[in-house]
Amino acid sequence: MSGFPILSVMLLVPLVGALACLFSEAKAARMIALVATLADLALGIVLWANYDIGGAQWQFTERAPIFASFQYALGIDGIALMLIILSVFLMPICIGASWDSITKRVGEYMAAFLFMETLMIGVFCAQDLYLFYIFFEAGLIPMYLIIGIWGGDNRIYASYKFFLYTLLGSVLMLIAMLWMVNEASTTDIPTLMAYDFPPEAQTWLFLAFFASFAVKMPMWPVHTWLPDAHVQAPTAGSVILAGVLLKMGGYGFIRFSLPMFPEASLQFVWLIWGLSMVAVVLTSLIALVQHDMKKLIAYSSVAHMAIVTVGLFAFNVQGLEGAMMVMLSHGLVSGALFLCVGVIYDRLHTREISRYGGLSINMPKYALFFMLFTMASVGLPGTSGFVAEFLSLAGIYQANTVVTAVCATGIILGAAYMLYLYRRVAFGEQKNADAAAMPDLNLREWLMLGPIAAGVLWMGVYPESFLAPMRQDIAALDARLARVKPAGDSLLKIGKPAPAAEAAAHEGAH
Repeated sequence: MSGFPILSVMLLVPLVGALACLFSEAKAARMIALVATLADLALGIVLWANYDIGGAQWQFTERAPIFASFQYALGIDGIALMLIILSVFLMPICIGASWDSITKRVGEYMAAFLFMETLMIGVFCAQDLYLFYIFFEAGLIPMYLIIGIWGGDNRIYASYKFFLYTLLGSVLMLIAMLWMVNEASTTDIPTLMAYDFPPEAQTWLFLAFFASFAVKMPMWPVHTWLPDAHVQAPTAGSVILAGVLLKMGGYGFIRFSLPMFPEASLQFVWLIWGLSMVAVVLTSLIALVQHDMKKLIAYSSVAHMAIVTVGLFAFNVQGLEGAMMVMLSHGLVSGALFLCVGVIYDRLHTREISRYGGLSINMPKYALFFMLFTMASVGLPGTSGFVAEFLSLAGIYQANTVVTAVCATGIILGAAYMLYLYRRVAFGEQKNADAAAMPDLNLREWLMLGPIAAGVLWMGVYPESFLAPMRQDIAALDARLARVKPAGDSLLKIGKPAPAAEAAAHEGAH
């Protein structure tokens, strides 16, 4: 792989596909989009296969000066690799989900999705501060158009709200970036990750970046754009919004806030924990009373992403690994749940839970997939959700037992609203004749849900294949945070036993 600019090619393939879609008929545009996303998926698999676990921190690097200190710099570590794989895995599924449901301006729709794929990959592999900002912000444009043009009845309100919330937070981040470049005399992200900014400046820099990443996650109370965006977006828009775009906030915390501003991260840890605890409990309770399936899953996303923020700010390896696994698992599971809603919405054109019931009678294959993803969302052992939440809570427990106890209630409430949703949709008597007459999954829907189901089970049974590429980078971040790590209240020690404990165990053996 040496010398082959694979990251640039991964950015270029969907971009060229997007331009081709703009000048194509509907049928051709669908095929171009599918081929482009499958080509990027193949390149992603090659990237994963050639990633050297335990090798250099930054791999597949490409650099070319543009002007002044601004340069075209790409490169990935294990954390970025996993998020890129998630992005390229979900994109062909999104094109499949839009195959029949999108009938107007198909070429522009497919072009918007392909353009967004370029920008998403760019966010995760950019190594220049300004280049990252361009990719990060430009991602708003295609999503704004997807919601505003192909969304539901209230799409204009939802798209404006989405755009304004996410843009306002990012203006502060740009000002902070300009100050950082002036201070450190470089735009190189790996260099800035090792740079020690003055502690008093870190406070303001952290808050500026927090304004952007908290909205993107989204954290309570700046989460209100998300339910509206999800409800109004077409199915594929909801999948990519929940699956990848929300992860950009978590990636931002890992790449910028924690390594660049460690002292400020410790200073604001109680703010992060407090907002996350409120989010876990409050949004779970709100999810319990929803009548719209998409809104219920949207509120569950806020609760799950709160587990990510708490794990990230646990300042230990388990918390960081758990947060990454929650992001990957949530990307698959929430995307799959939105697809499940889309499958029955395409048949009955309503998301009202009360309109369904007893679908396991006439749609048993659908009910099976829906059950698997429901259980993964709840955190059933053997699914990706269990591994992710267990690791994250293990990390939080080392830092603070009270926060862990509050966040653990989110799992109980999560089981309540997800199982309640499943019971009302799949079980019970069939009250509505139109719902009882719906056909089961067709081949296209099988091809959409099957790969995600395999991914959810793979991550649940063998999580090491996802953890191994990230382990070295998470250890490096943990080492960077070691000087500010707070003393935990759990008295739990991870590592080798103390000499006295070893001696006692040795005597007990005799």
